[in-house]
Amino acid sequence: MPVSLVFTADTHVPKRARDLPGALWAAIDAADVVVHAGDWVDVALLDRFEERSRRLVAVHGNNDHGALRERLPEIARAEIEGIRIAVVHETGDRKGREARCAARFPDTDLLVFGHSHIPWDTTAETGLRLVNPGSPTDRRRQPYCTYVTAVAEDGVLRDLVLHPVGR
Repeated sequence: MPVSLVFTADTHVPKRARDLPGALWAAIDAADVVVHAGDWVDVALLDRFEERSRRLVAVHGNNDHGALRERLPEIARAEIEGIRIAVVHETGDRKGREARCAARFPDTDLLVFGHSHIPWDTTAETGLRLVNPGSPTDRRRQPYCTYVTAVAEDGVLRDLVLHPVGR
């Protein structure tokens, strides 16, 4: 059975924006699973995600402290429709990222990460797919802010779309 997914990270609410873009909230409301790869900044946003998400898989980032670190792990794992997913905020330098992450997450099919605010979608030699959804509130050297939607079905991640917001 297909499972709809939303990937986001580096929301930085309320430091970078007062709220998330309406399109992202609509995607969160519609999704079966929401994945957040850290840097929430305010625990109130986590509360809102928990209220609105059917299922939330999330981690804390380097800008998250206090209650966020108490409530969220550094690494989260889930299996969704046969896809073994890991979520982490930071993966280090872009050079060598695929090999480094494949070694760190050997029993993982998909790694969702954040930190750079720069969208990323590559596959390591081992088959590990690495996805960074960018940031919906801080485009950092990108033409627009972004988030990602996808579908998990029968062990396959399909229909991955990078959504621009705030153009």
